[in-house]
Amino acid sequence: MEETPQTPRSGLPPLLIEAVSYVEDRHWEVAQGCWLIEGDGPARCSCGDPRCELPGAHPTGPEWRRKASAGPGIVRKWWTENPEGSILLPTGRFFDVLDVPEMAGCLALARMERLSLQLGPVVSTPATTGTTGRRLLFLVLPGVVAKLPEMLRRLGWAPGRLDMVARGEGDWIVGPSSRVGLFSSARWARPPSEMNRWLPDAQDLISPLAYACGREAAPLRPQGAPATAGR
Repeated sequence: MEETPQTPRSGLPPLLIEAVSYVEDRHWEVAQGCWLIEGDGPARCSCGDPRCELPGAHPTGPEWRRKASAGPGIVRKWWTENPEGSILLPTGRFFDVLDVPEMAGCLALARMERLSLQLGPVVSTPATTGTTGRRLLFLVLPGVVAKLPEMLRRLGWAPGRLDMVARGEGDWIVGPSSRVGLFSSARWARPPSEMNRWLPDAQDLISPLAYACGREAAPLRPQGAPATAGR
């Protein structure tokens, strides 16, 4: 994302730069989340829960969504006062997300690029407590949560058979370059740019994503698919 003379960013905290870029360049809302506390023993989440499932990368309280803002001045104030706070991007208003395993997401991404499909930004997030492997989050137009089960049924997949999650109203994702846990960070697999300012409809991406997730779900088969003959 290019800097402009009107908004000098050199020397500012990295998360402040990222948060301001989301509201100024993309007009997205952001919220400030928890952060990691280090330096006086093992790193721990600012929420104080020693069993926190998302150390340093989750909302600070139930009112987080109401407090989210797309105002550059407010966002600058938050990260000037607390430069370590994670960046949370609310889903459901400006974009929804299709969340899939990284391996399946990379396979689908390569296929989408070969097909010259319109793609939006894609976030790569680390594994969280109780999960394995990173995830790829495909940003799409809002409204996918209600449509996803029927879209998958039309492709022959029963809801819940694929490791694919839709995130919409009331949910959120961790914005790059926030730390997630002790050893990794959210990052862009495909960063926001002028080329992907217009987000795709989930309907345009669901087939390659379902295909890739289906390969990861083997030996499960789509509903109605013929069984492989025994030998």
